[in-house]
Amino acid sequence: MSDATNTHPTAARWTHIALRVRDIDATIAWYGEFTPLALIDRREDDMGYGAWLGMPGETNNPFILVLAQFFAATDPFADAPIATLAPFAHFGIELPNKDDVDAIAERGKAAGCLDMAPTMLPQPIGYITMLRDPDGNMVEFSWDQGVFSTLQERWNTSD
Repeated sequence: MSDATNTHPTAARWTHIALRVRDIDATIAWYGEFTPLALIDRREDDMGYGAWLGMPGETNNPFILVLAQFFAATDPFADAPIATLAPFAHFGIELPNKDDVDAIAERGKAAGCLDMAPTMLPQPIGYITMLRDPDGNMVEFSWDQGVFSTLQERWNTSD
C-alpha cells in the first residue's frame, strides 16, 4: 500500500496474532461458525493463502487474527510443525450471558470440537468452555470474566 491510501496509527497498537494453518478454508469457516469474527480480507500470492479475521465495525484499536496457509514448495517454516495454542494457551471471547457459554458448548459438542465442558472457575476466570479449531488451537468462551467491564471502567468508555 502506498502512503496515500494507507492510514497509520498515531501511536503503537497491538494489531494481530498470526496462525499458520493446514486448511485456510476450513479455518475461516470454523471461526465464522463459532466466533463473532468475520472475514475482513483474503489474499493469495506466490507463498500461499492469507486471511484476516476480525470484529465487524469500526474501531480505533483494530485487532485481527491473521491466517496463513503456505504452499508446500514455498513454506518458509516447512521444517517446523504447525504450532498450536494449547493446552492452556488460548484465544478468549467474552460472551454477554451465561446461557451463551452453554449454547456454544452444545454447538461445539455436536461438531466434535468441544474440549472442555462449561465450568465455573474462581474469579476472575468465571464460567468458561473451550473449543478446538481445525488445527487444535484452543478458543475459550467466557461469561463473567470481567475483561470487557474492567476496560470500560478503567477508560471510562461505553459499548
